[in-house]
Amino acid sequence: MIHKRRDGHPAAERWAEIEEMAKNRGHSHVRTSLAAKLLQRNASPYSITLYTILLFALSIFIFVFYSKDILEDEQKKHLFPENESQRLPDEKLWGAPYSHGLHPCVKPTAKYKASQGLDRYMTVKSNGGLNQMRAGITDMVAVAHVMNATLVIPQLDKRSFWQDSSTFSDVFDEVHFISSLQGDVRIVKELPKKLESVPHARKHFTSWSGMSYYEEMIHLWNEFQVIHVAKSDSRLANNDLPLDIQRLRCRVMYDALRFSPPIENLGKLVERLRFQGGRYIALHLRYEKDMLSFTGCTTGLTDAESEELRIMRENTNHWKMKKINSTEQRNAGLCPLTPKEVGIFLQALSYPPSTLIYIAAGEIYGGNIHLSELKDRFPNVILKEMIATQEELRAFVNHASQTAALDYIVSVESDVFIPSYSGNMARSVEGHRRFLGHRKTITPDREGLVELFDKLETGQLKEGTTLSDLVMQLHKNRQGSPRKRGGPLPGLKGRARLRTEESFYQNPYPECICGPKSGLQ
Repeated sequence: MIHKRRDGHPAAERWAEIEEMAKNRGHSHVRTSLAAKLLQRNASPYSITLYTILLFALSIFIFVFYSKDILEDEQKKHLFPENESQRLPDEKLWGAPYSHGLHPCVKPTAKYKASQGLDRYMTVKSNGGLNQMRAGITDMVAVAHVMNATLVIPQLDKRSFWQDSSTFSDVFDEVHFISSLQGDVRIVKELPKKLESVPHARKHFTSWSGMSYYEEMIHLWNEFQVIHVAKSDSRLANNDLPLDIQRLRCRVMYDALRFSPPIENLGKLVERLRFQGGRYIALHLRYEKDMLSFTGCTTGLTDAESEELRIMRENTNHWKMKKINSTEQRNAGLCPLTPKEVGIFLQALSYPPSTLIYIAAGEIYGGNIHLSELKDRFPNVILKEMIATQEELRAFVNHASQTAALDYIVSVESDVFIPSYSGNMARSVEGHRRFLGHRKTITPDREGLVELFDKLETGQLKEGTTLSDLVMQLHKNRQGSPRKRGGPLPGLKGRARLRTEESFYQNPYPECICGPKSGLQ
């Protein structure tokens, strides 16, 4: 149920109409007319007393409800202190940024040739969560093309934090994956039986490698028929690759890796959201237990909660950082926004309290205790469990990748997407939305926001017009407008600079997004 602001109780509105009529006709005239009618009727003292009591009771009734509305308005002004005159028009709040006629372009050039594969096979073990695996699988398709290999359907990560037993066909449409790429790479479901026992070349390909690296790796076929890739994430460079390789990556990411039919069918959650509220924000609220523990961020948590997260971090062997200063992390903008901070942020952006917000995330740490800090300002917070039946969600229990796929669909199709932290899903969804026409994506400037939040805490700044102006100024160029992909941070050399480049999957412009005059589609 969407909570709408009540502008006034009906009785109060009727009372206002009567007052307006009195103003138009003249108060003295109304009183004179009423007195004249009473005198003309020669009413008895009992009748006059009864009328007086009834009028008095009616006045009390109207006063009580009118006062209630005033009290509610005052409470809302205290909680939502924005200046209504500063409320942005709907187009500013919900409209996509101007795309300058840009559109997707993924067709190969005239020089492009599909790889044959022949009897050379590449097996892949994906690693990470859903979106890390999607990017890795996409990279491996491109690598298989460069190395002229037949790609065996990749294995999904079953040893990550989530312990998800999902197979490739549980998450993705395997038939579509194979058929849609038949003009690019030969793909088979399994390695031929005759090759299962032959020696394999086990490789950890170097991260962010370019064409020359993989062309050099082709020599492995002189000794082996099978190359096993032990990790798939970030194996291919973001930049300086041939146009056809970049466009192949886009064809894989945005078409071939379609989710499995059960997941796509439950994508009707989008329709249910629109039925409830029309437009909605998809909020990727990274406030899960593992994320807070990994980042060492404890702002707003109790001492007991902070200790629980510290113990979890100590006991997770593959997390290298054990001792983390939460304050330093937060001041550097390296912490996810808290539910309370998200509420302040959205309010400062002028989104009204009635805004429908879908939480695209796993279980929120602390449950409703922490989530209520967002719901106090925006009551219409929706979890997937609120718009899907238990029967519909039963198949996704203990399958984090499949659940994340649902959130991905709802996020890509949302009117506005806002991530509280810049992880793999945030980057993937942003890139997909750019590819589809630069749909509105607001990326919080966490470091800048922390400074404002701290001033609120110390009383140097108050919520309202001033805060709103500062937040809007801070984010005027962070709403998904077209721009070229960001390069490495200045001053870095060697492979370290590659790590700081903006991900190709976060912004596939300009290779996969063309201008209106481009003849190549």
